[in-house]
Amino acid sequence: MLEANEDVFYYITLYNENYPMPPMPEGSRDGILKGLYLFKKGVEGRRRVQLLGSGPILLQALRAQEMLADRYDVAADVWSVTSYQLLRNEALETERWNRLHPEERPRRPYVAEQLGGKGPIVAASDFMKAVPDQVARWVGQPYLPLGTDGFGRSDTREALRRHFEVDGEHIAVAALHTLAQCEQF
Repeated sequence: MLEANEDVFYYITLYNENYPMPPMPEGSRDGILKGLYLFKKGVEGRRRVQLLGSGPILLQALRAQEMLADRYDVAADVWSVTSYQLLRNEALETERWNRLHPEERPRRPYVAEQLGGKGPIVAASDFMKAVPDQVARWVGQPYLPLGTDGFGRSDTREALRRHFEVDGEHIAVAALHTLAQCEQF
């Protein structure tokens, strides 16, 4: 930052949960740096939904993906969100560019390019729902944020996730609900 004279701020988020880090999927580097990448494509199914997860909640999205495929014939693509803030900033920049260049071909925000037209979206986070909700307006289809709003006391991490409805089972229920709203179930 100092040597390149860049005006940037880097942050790192640390969690108090240990879990094995999966290998980086092939071709995902650019998406990681932009804030979103496809972590695991869903198997074929009669219906399709997009599951967004970040941090340790990505593991819950993967559990939901399995449940949806095994029990409901729903293909769920699991996306890892590395930064909702980066996605929002890029979408706002794209909006501004489009506004200031009305005679040019409009650009699409990265989040819309990746998720647009691929089915309803459930975005699960262990932060407040407002964090994943930052990008909802750009995706163009039903978008349901799940998060840990409020106050909860639990003796285990699993019970706390169940309380806030961000565990694999609740993510799967949310996916089925969004599909029903779209009359795809």
